[in-house]
Amino acid sequence: MKLTKTKIYNSLEAKSIIFDYKNKGKKVVFSNGCFDILHKGHKTYLNAARELGDFLIIGLNSDSSVRELKGSNRPVIDQNNRANNLLKLDCVDAVTIFNEDTPEKLINDLSPDLIVKGGDYKPEEVIGADYVQSYGGEVIILPFVPGYSSTNIIMRMQGKDLTEGESSN
Repeated sequence: MKLTKTKIYNSLEAKSIIFDYKNKGKKVVFSNGCFDILHKGHKTYLNAARELGDFLIIGLNSDSSVRELKGSNRPVIDQNNRANNLLKLDCVDAVTIFNEDTPEKLINDLSPDLIVKGGDYKPEEVIGADYVQSYGGEVIILPFVPGYSSTNIIMRMQGKDLTEGESSN
């Protein structure tokens, strides 16, 4: 584990860090999500995302934005613990928490070189894609790791049926 990752950055701090990396010719990779229950699918995807650049920053949905997106019973794990869980991964260099429903403002503030999302997205569905592509950045969709979903893990814990098409891994 990297000992330099000691805090969760606000958007202003993250912007400054990214500015420094980009000035050094480093490639900044951005991804975002709720990461309510960190699982193998997340870890595989985040490791692959980090290999695409020099610095991986995660835009993490705040507790309030997760509730807006997923319902009143979510998140299961609070934002600070979710952020710290992400920071325990060697591939994650920084985390910043955003309150909006989408990371569009955060992406506009940070101006990453790459936006990376999992295979359950299409490039045209990725928030911030147009902005990042407007200055030569890229949007990369990584393969989906089948059988892993925080929602389905929570549903199994509650004894509910799995979403159609998902395995019980």
